[in-house]
Amino acid sequence: MHERFDSVESRVERHAALADPVRLRIVDLLTLGDLVVSELRDRLEIPGNLLSHHLRVLERARIVSWGRSEGDRRRRYVKLHAEALELRGEPPRLTGARVLFVCTGNSARSPIAAALFARAGGVPTSSAGTHPADRLSAGAAATAARHHLTLPDHRPRHFTDVHADGDLVITVCDRAREELSELVDHHWSIPNPTPVGTTNAYDTAFAEIARRITHFGPHLLSTRAAPAQPSTHSHS
Repeated sequence: MHERFDSVESRVERHAALADPVRLRIVDLLTLGDLVVSELRDRLEIPGNLLSHHLRVLERARIVSWGRSEGDRRRRYVKLHAEALELRGEPPRLTGARVLFVCTGNSARSPIAAALFARAGGVPTSSAGTHPADRLSAGAAATAARHHLTLPDHRPRHFTDVHADGDLVITVCDRAREELSELVDHHWSIPNPTPVGTTNAYDTAFAEIARRITHFGPHLLSTRAAPAQPSTHSHS
């Protein structure tokens, strides 16, 4: 029986890359969502050249990767590799009365994310778009059906018609993230499957959203007031 030295070496490289408090903090920040370099720099309060060094170390160890924005092509989002989640620390607990998923058209990614989150249970959820489409994407409907996910009579709606105080806003679209700016709590850079239109493109987006929700959900608590309990006092 031969030991899998490639796997062992990969693990050693990853743990060596994380033997630094700044790089561990980067991983923790990226657990909840994708960030551009300037956002990481502001949160870590370190010089840009030092941050670039730490990101290069994490990239070489295949802990983080980069993706160019589908909106502002000058932006590049830093994200965790899926398998790197096992290396993360414990992110902070999040609170929200409701989770609001947002993309541009509210016709594919955001309704799928809301439906997946609702299926997981717990905190209420909804979805919206910055420029709503006329209807749900046929590709999104077909993808939901393949994965036994219910999208009940979804009608795309505008962000301003849906957003309420207390919402935890998660954008699943680069354009929506850049348009809403400081209104966004967390961002998941999910490529838009609609222009490609293939089953594989939709299934890839679905799988990435599902993976994120699996790891994100346990950190979220609802701030909804508990319903009043009926009185247990007896009356004579």
